[in-house]
Amino acid sequence: MSKIEVIVLNEEDAKMAEAYGADRLELVSAISEGGLTPSYGTIKRVTNSVNIPVMVMIRPHSFSFVYRKEEWKVIREDIKVARELGAAGIVFGALTEEKSVDFELLSMVVEEASGLSVTFHRAIDETNPLKHYHELCRSPYSIDRVLTSGGKPTVIEGVDILHQLVQESIGTEKPGILPGSGLTINNIEMVHQRLQAEEYHFGSGLRKERDFRNAIDGEVLQKVKTIVSKR
Repeated sequence: MSKIEVIVLNEEDAKMAEAYGADRLELVSAISEGGLTPSYGTIKRVTNSVNIPVMVMIRPHSFSFVYRKEEWKVIREDIKVARELGAAGIVFGALTEEKSVDFELLSMVVEEASGLSVTFHRAIDETNPLKHYHELCRSPYSIDRVLTSGGKPTVIEGVDILHQLVQESIGTEKPGILPGSGLTINNIEMVHQRLQAEEYHFGSGLRKERDFRNAIDGEVLQKVKTIVSKR
């Protein structure tokens, strides 16, 4: 059975997602800007309200995925807070000006996050995801999974690249592939038949009217769970 990770913004979202079958949560703020690091209070309320793993977005700004050395201090403090408040892991991604993975910063992040699960997020979709997935696999840094839409705006558009990535990752010790972006109840069956991924990432596709201003639709989440339980 494949797992479902759900984007949540607050305690209410988290409780709803858990109640209707989510396996893991990605906690973010400022979803209109693609997701930023949530506040101390939000992280505390969410981690205390659920029993499933909470992955905290570590992203200090939405200007780009390129970070100055001075911003490392903020990133480090945010990772410490996530750990102290009981998060299961972090979601992070960083690129160089040349659109390659910023391994210098990633090495520091992974070291600081030791003991936490680490997801490299869709920053990789601004690069050649196949090439840079291979680089992540060859690197000495422990990444658990890569959240990606195959280098395209949505999973549907990137499904061929995602298929290659999933096939490379399943049954290995390489980072897992977490397909995400644009997944809905209307396309997950087709996507799952094609990819057979071990986990999927859902955002607005689980919201009423597909709008983050609305609550998670529990019935839709349950239907998605049923679909991805099939092989």
